[in-house]
Amino acid sequence: MTAEQAHRLALRHLTGLQRDDGSWEGEMVWNTMILSQYVIVRHVVGRPVTDQAEREDILLHYRLTRTGEGGWGMHPESGPYVFFTTLAYVALRLLGVPPGDPLAAQARAWLHRQPGGVQAIPTWGKLWLSLLGLYHYDGVNPFPPELFLLPRALPAHPDRLYCHTRAIYQALAYLYGRRFHADPGALTAQLRTELHGERAKTPDAFAACRDALSPADTHVAPSAPLRLLHRLLLGCERAIPDGVRQRALSRCLRRVVEEQRATGHLALSPVNGLLNCLVLFAADPRHPELGPSLAGLEYWRWRDPQEGIRYCGARSHSWDTAFALEALTAGDGGARVVHAVRAGAAFLSGAQLTEPLPAPAPEGRAPITGGWCFSEGGHRWPVSDCTAEALAALAAAPGVPLPPARMAAAAAFILDRQNRDGGFGTYEARRGPRLLEALNPSEMYARCMVEGSYAECTGSALTGLARAMPYLGGGVRARARDGIRRGTRFLLRQQLPTGAFPAVWGVHHTYGTFMAVRGLRAAGLRPDAPELGRAAAWVRGARRPDGGWGEHYSGCLERRHVAHPRSQPVMTAWAVLALLFCGAVDDEVTAGGVEWLRRHQNADGSWTQEAVTGVFFGTAMLHYRLYAAYFPAWALGAYLRARAAE
Repeated sequence: MTAEQAHRLALRHLTGLQRDDGSWEGEMVWNTMILSQYVIVRHVVGRPVTDQAEREDILLHYRLTRTGEGGWGMHPESGPYVFFTTLAYVALRLLGVPPGDPLAAQARAWLHRQPGGVQAIPTWGKLWLSLLGLYHYDGVNPFPPELFLLPRALPAHPDRLYCHTRAIYQALAYLYGRRFHADPGALTAQLRTELHGERAKTPDAFAACRDALSPADTHVAPSAPLRLLHRLLLGCERAIPDGVRQRALSRCLRRVVEEQRATGHLALSPVNGLLNCLVLFAADPRHPELGPSLAGLEYWRWRDPQEGIRYCGARSHSWDTAFALEALTAGDGGARVVHAVRAGAAFLSGAQLTEPLPAPAPEGRAPITGGWCFSEGGHRWPVSDCTAEALAALAAAPGVPLPPARMAAAAAFILDRQNRDGGFGTYEARRGPRLLEALNPSEMYARCMVEGSYAECTGSALTGLARAMPYLGGGVRARARDGIRRGTRFLLRQQLPTGAFPAVWGVHHTYGTFMAVRGLRAAGLRPDAPELGRAAAWVRGARRPDGGWGEHYSGCLERRHVAHPRSQPVMTAWAVLALLFCGAVDDEVTAGGVEWLRRHQNADGSWTQEAVTGVFFGTAMLHYRLYAAYFPAWALGAYLRARAAE
């Protein structure tokens, strides 16, 4: 099979995955945490999972995803964690799985073998267990709701935090401040014994476990400043007047209600959406927003006979559709591709947010008009790089389906997310100082406290703004020109001595280098620029002996490049595209990567991706299931078009 034939087969496979509404979406696989919390929340609010088919599909997913040790981990390739295994165990028991069932018994045995046992679960887990009366709040580090009463100008105000972090915090602060807990009923005593044994029986015993942490779960140990802050907050909490606490709780509740209404009861993600349901229930079991919020959780559900029921952390309609359009327009694909591109462009056009948030807008929200979400837009949380990729895809599609005013609104949205250093954040520009990372209480995650400036987001922003430039006028055009200049300088500063660019949302140097050089070329950097030469040299040096590329997720944890023992189609596609953007069209290394893709293509035009490709918060690896459909197709099309143009 020739490269041309492989490309046609890849396009046929990709167009076959398009949905009736013109979109593409692949599941973004993470772990069982959201599923476990879903089962727990349903039980707490008095609406347990009782449908037998639903229960069996949930249990199927637990069986398929447990590790060889009998637990559940952070991501598809990780070993078991105390946090995820404990939540899964509680969910299994609430679903009626007997303690002697191998699924539960093996998980419990693994938990009991861990240093510190369940009492060493990270703080977030301690709070979840406290919500069920399976742990005591005296053993939880403080989440004071009073921080929301501080003046917003202060760097300690939660609105300075990264949006996901503050959305989680405002719900946890309410639940902690209320010391809310539900009774699992007859299971309470059994679960306490099964989880803790004889280790913790009194509040004092739990208090002694407050700082206990499982080594398997700990990525960022509490810093000295954070430990000191915890001690200060614990001391101050005893002196807080009841009236102040009630005012703080009312503020948190109002913010949760406004968030649920503004997002159509979908929430920013199911992670805070589940907590928001608990907040509403704790405030009033008959709260009018509770029913719609519980129904909104189903937006995040995936279900099929092969893998059962699970809940994803994000929906990716716009993200996947934009890259699918890039792949389809990268080469010559015929009439079938033209139809698919038109349908995809129409979907993207309709997914742009053209109206402001409904009043009263939630506190702390930035304007959303002009942006695109990672999803189809239902939850109204648009992102800079999703907007940039949608803009880039639409600008490249025949007959741009966006009027100039909407192009300008999209460009302005992106530019509003540019930081002072020239780099671009995700949902917002950075609001808080980087020093807040020293107060990271998550223990399992890194770089989760404040917005950052990211090489890959900046690369996307440069690409989207540059492609939209011909359609912009007036002040927006001038802003875009200046934003591109500043973003280019930021990206060039991010290049490592090796020539690679680091990524925060993908694995890792391969992804970062691909996105960075693509953005730099769009911004006007010539292929013979020394920075691109060094990037190309790094890509060539990272090639595996079989002609492909592969990068291991552990490099994200160690913040360095770690080669994967096997070449991977997605990373090979990223490398080929990076080389092409660097002008290496007639390079034998580029041709070798194309040959690797050709040899490893499946008969139906797909590729089999084995390794995780995405990441968030430093440790949470993701398997983007559609990446293997469009990135290799894009690489083949771009290579063939570049060769034909010579």
